[in-house]
Amino acid sequence: MSRKCQVTGKKVMTGNKVSHAMNKTRRRFLPNIQDTSVYSELLKRWVKVRATAAGLRTIEHKGGIDTWLQKTAPTKLDPKMRPIKAAIEKAAARAAAAAE
Repeated sequence: MSRKCQVTGKKVMTGNKVSHAMNKTRRRFLPNIQDTSVYSELLKRWVKVRATAAGLRTIEHKGGIDTWLQKTAPTKLDPKMRPIKAAIEKAAARAAAAAE
C-alpha cells in the first residue's frame, strides 16, 4: 500500500533533518494519510478513500465525494478512483432519467 493521497496526490518526500550544529541527516516527510470512508449520496453507500487530511477537506469544500468526482477530469484522478467516478456518473444519469 503506497503512502499516496488518492485526492491530492501528495506522497512521501525526503530531505534533511538539520541539528542546531547544522549537521544534516537524511529523513522522510510522511503525508498525513487517513484510511476513511466517505458517504456517496448518489451510490447510497460508503466509499473507502485513502486520503490526507487536506484531501478530506478538499472533498468537503467541493461539496462531497459525488460532486468532487464529477467535476474532476479522469486523467487527474487516482486509478482506484476512476471506477467510482464511472459508477457515480451512471447513478447520476439514472437519477436524472427517473426525475423526468
